[in-house]
Amino acid sequence: MTVEPYRPQPIETFQTPEKRQEMIRALAEVRQQFGRHYPLIIGGEKVQTQAAIPSTNPSNPAEVVGYAAQAGASEADAALEAAWKAFKTWKDWPQEARSRTLLKAAHIMKRRQRELEAWMVYEIGKNWTEAAADVAEAIDFTIYYAQQALKYTAKPPLVAVPGEDNESFYMPLGAGVVIAPWNFPLAILTGMTLGPIAVGNTVVAKPAEDTPVIAAKLFEILEEAGLPAGVANLLPGHGSEVGAYLVSHPKTRFINFTGSLEVGLKINEEAAKLAPGQTWLKRVFLELGGKDAIIVDETADLEAAALGIVQSAYGFQGQKCSACSRLIVLERVHDDLMEQVVERARKLVVGPAEENPDMGPVASEKQEQTVARYIEIGKEEGQCILGGHRLEGSGYFFEPTIFDGVAPQARIAQEEIFGPVLSVIRVPDFDAALEVANGTRFGLTGGVFSRSRERLERARQEFQVGNLYFNRKITGALVGVQPFGGSNLSGTNTKAGGPDYLMNFLHMKSVTERF
Repeated sequence: MTVEPYRPQPIETFQTPEKRQEMIRALAEVRQQFGRHYPLIIGGEKVQTQAAIPSTNPSNPAEVVGYAAQAGASEADAALEAAWKAFKTWKDWPQEARSRTLLKAAHIMKRRQRELEAWMVYEIGKNWTEAAADVAEAIDFTIYYAQQALKYTAKPPLVAVPGEDNESFYMPLGAGVVIAPWNFPLAILTGMTLGPIAVGNTVVAKPAEDTPVIAAKLFEILEEAGLPAGVANLLPGHGSEVGAYLVSHPKTRFINFTGSLEVGLKINEEAAKLAPGQTWLKRVFLELGGKDAIIVDETADLEAAALGIVQSAYGFQGQKCSACSRLIVLERVHDDLMEQVVERARKLVVGPAEENPDMGPVASEKQEQTVARYIEIGKEEGQCILGGHRLEGSGYFFEPTIFDGVAPQARIAQEEIFGPVLSVIRVPDFDAALEVANGTRFGLTGGVFSRSRERLERARQEFQVGNLYFNRKITGALVGVQPFGGSNLSGTNTKAGGPDYLMNFLHMKSVTERF
């Protein structure tokens, strides 16, 4: 099998008239498809249900992007049965054949790139470049895992002993459940689904309720690529119903989840229980968000820091688990830095995502209520120096918001908001900065802007996060370049897009034969 060296996909920024026209055409074509119904996919069969989940455009919630069939317990039972049936043959496919199928899917994604981006613009409110980054990451996951899976065909080296033949080899686990979030509706769903599949497992995928249409588009691609029926099963539904049912099901072998800490803790607890008829301990992989901080000291390039802070805090409206929601700045440079941060943030354009603004809407009415509630809390806990309001109109639009003078233990400095809200914490020195940065239950991403080699090396060891960035933004981890996953209550440090990720979905068997 010929494999080209892996390189991350370039992210389109739509700077040329040609690329902008491509996107305008894709948006128009996708809009013509609004309101269609998308079925469940169980064992390769398209299944309609009586109940449906409407997916609306957060830039204009009166617009229905599409409807997804809503699964319940009976459909979950059928999907797991189909996944285990498919596992019997998929696990025995040659690894090259499995990888080839994924590579075919990646090529189809590339062909449909503008269309997939347009769906995300409408379904979840990403501007054009944020949508392009999402699709590029999905392609990266697909190619990277297809290539990484090939290395597990080699048997691990063992120590020889006289009189015995010993070997060890890797085997897939079985049928698992993927519960994906809405904020990267193609990239994260693709990575969480195709990682296990690449090494011979099968999957029941439950996308987020807010983004079932883009999930349906992924499954169209997998079908066209020739993925056998039942290897991937699509099961939209409510997390508290079908998601919880799948987690506790005795036929679920593993659970791959990205979402909130609260839901992740419930999944972890429920999965630890041995259900009647269950004959294994479920493996659970959790990515649970963060309360991410950037430290800026007195040696930093303040212009570069201001740019990185604004990019990290307000990209996709702050709805990234890696987004900067805490700015920890040394007192000596506070005023100069904040002048530049406020100036940059004030210039951000907010509007409907299809118009390609700097910031689109937050994802849903529920998210709108959450952000609005925390802004009111922030007005009691700090000084609002920018924004602080929901914008007029039918979409879920907020101004970029900054609270200064926030105490390290304030709610807006400790609780994940998942919106365009930045809390600024002043500290006297770098010791205090590290203490504040680590003073949270999360540990996903962090950043330091400093010209001090001693401080950067100290942060390298002492800043307690899974992904740490120096003198750049703290969002935008690239597959194969920056393996992504947090520590503490940010998750199980599964490291998506890393060289060891696929090992999570394999177990080793050792066989000994005496001569």
